[in-house]
Amino acid sequence: MLNKSGSTATATPESLPLAGRGMELSYSRDARVHQLVSHQAEMKPQALALADSSCALNYGELERRSNQLAHHLRSLGVGPDVLVGLCVERSPIMVIGALAILKAGGAYLPLDPSYPQDRLAFMLDDAKPPVLVTQANMARRLAREGTQQVVLDRWTETATDQPLTPLPELGDGENLAYVIYTSGSTGQPKGVQIPHNSLLNLIFWHNHCFEVTARDRATQMASSGFDAAVWEVWPYLAAGASVHFPAEPARSQPELLRNWLLENSISISFVATPLAERMLHLNWPRNGSLRVLLTGADTLHHYSPASLPFAFVNNYGPTECTVVATSGRVSKKKDGDLLPPIGSPIANTQLYILDSEMNQLPVGLAGEVYLGGAGLARGYLNRPDLTAERFVANPFSDVPGARLYRTGDLARYLPDGQIAFVGRVDDQVKIRGFRIELNEITNRLNQHPAVRESIVIAREDTPGEKRLVAYLVAYPEAMPTNNDLRSFLGKDLPDYMLPAVLVRMQSLPVGASGKVDRSALPAPTDDNIVRDQTFVAPRNATEERVAGIVARLLGLERVGVEDNFFLLGGNSLLGTQVIARLRESFGVEVSLLALFDHPTVSGIATEIEELILARVDAMSEDEVQLELSNEERV
Repeated sequence: MLNKSGSTATATPESLPLAGRGMELSYSRDARVHQLVSHQAEMKPQALALADSSCALNYGELERRSNQLAHHLRSLGVGPDVLVGLCVERSPIMVIGALAILKAGGAYLPLDPSYPQDRLAFMLDDAKPPVLVTQANMARRLAREGTQQVVLDRWTETATDQPLTPLPELGDGENLAYVIYTSGSTGQPKGVQIPHNSLLNLIFWHNHCFEVTARDRATQMASSGFDAAVWEVWPYLAAGASVHFPAEPARSQPELLRNWLLENSISISFVATPLAERMLHLNWPRNGSLRVLLTGADTLHHYSPASLPFAFVNNYGPTECTVVATSGRVSKKKDGDLLPPIGSPIANTQLYILDSEMNQLPVGLAGEVYLGGAGLARGYLNRPDLTAERFVANPFSDVPGARLYRTGDLARYLPDGQIAFVGRVDDQVKIRGFRIELNEITNRLNQHPAVRESIVIAREDTPGEKRLVAYLVAYPEAMPTNNDLRSFLGKDLPDYMLPAVLVRMQSLPVGASGKVDRSALPAPTDDNIVRDQTFVAPRNATEERVAGIVARLLGLERVGVEDNFFLLGGNSLLGTQVIARLRESFGVEVSLLALFDHPTVSGIATEIEELILARVDAMSEDEVQLELSNEERV
């Protein structure tokens, strides 16, 4: 059973994950991240702080440049809870800008330059930051009435008149550190407000858990609009370590990224799940510098290979809980068909798995994840209604005002205290009257030896006709067939959980957050669906009409004469519709049994022709002529 902290009462030492289990971690709540960075600059100004392919900054330079910008921002009215937009390229200058905003007393609002113009416009219009820090090549498209722009390319040339010394502190730990916009279920982004105290808990947990020291060399790869970028920077600068920025294309190509990590002696790195899974199976030297590879942002499907020479750590956490809520080292032994767990609650964090009445569920039962503790956001910017809906009173706490965040995620506790991610409450789909967890299908498909990664979604390309579509990336040289994949899935999954269509892709589309971008998955077409053999076009009028009927019902542009109706995604329900269309088109009654026995276009066409011949044999000469006349009109 669960205790009040949200973790299990007992666990064996070997089951304890690397990241701790919601333990109480004590640290000074008076400090703020920019003060921790300034302390490192005072202690060792010559130590390397930030580096990319074009420049390197030591802590002394970082301190001086951020102080100058902070003075200028303060003169523009920046102070506690004042939002400052930050739209710059992913580089050391991004960190200088964010640090300066924090030193001025404000909160930074990261705006990814790669975002579409409409999305950037929405965030600026919603947040209404009075000041925007940007670069010359972006300034014009971000211009807003009432927003003062600080264009860094131009400002740095005249920055010498600003003091190099720190500013007097304003505000406290309850004030905002940053606001990050996340995608909303309504399709409209929402700004998540994170205070300094919540960020501080992440920093101290991370550095305690992973034993970060000034000797560490970390990476910054996430886009600025993804909250992982927060995690990639502040813990390391607070500890006096250095942060390194890989250039393209290393950020997206596993072999190149591995080589870059090794060449730059990186010791700890975060890589979003889709890319991390591809890196697991590369060859790694036993004496490499990398000691911890962190992952997160999407469902992990692969366990750690036995040969991996570093710790592989899976992490989970919504933006509303300051990047990370649970963390745990991924074992090198697969536990049945279970997905790798998401670890246990991090320091000063509580995780509850509750039913619809907010009652705690015992170990093994899945329910909605509720999170509480030091990492909680203040709420959503300009959305008091949504804040009240998602941030609710904590019935398990005696602390006045304690809250829980309703994640909308489904999970269950495992016997060792770790947590198994199940899926999303809103990812449950209903197909043909059955409730289906899409993650269960994805997990099984990923176990096929030819499949490197996959994702399953429910599509409704034709109004009212929802169907399961699986997208898969095969290993190089692997040529899995439709029949092979469906037979493999059918060994463990019922018929109603089998994808209607399997689509082969070179890679799954990934958004700025590192998650698979489901909206960018293409509709199934003749060119991308997995087949059992090459396409054979209809050879006569009967096959052409049958192929047209089957293609329309399955939502395909074309169907070959040797394609199997059921292997293309057909089922008995659609089979009855095929029979009805055949009756209308040919005037014959093909039985459902015959469809099962002869499920290809050529087989169906042969069955139709035999039924027509049998009917003709039983007709008189006048009836035959009438039939031929009707056929010509059709």
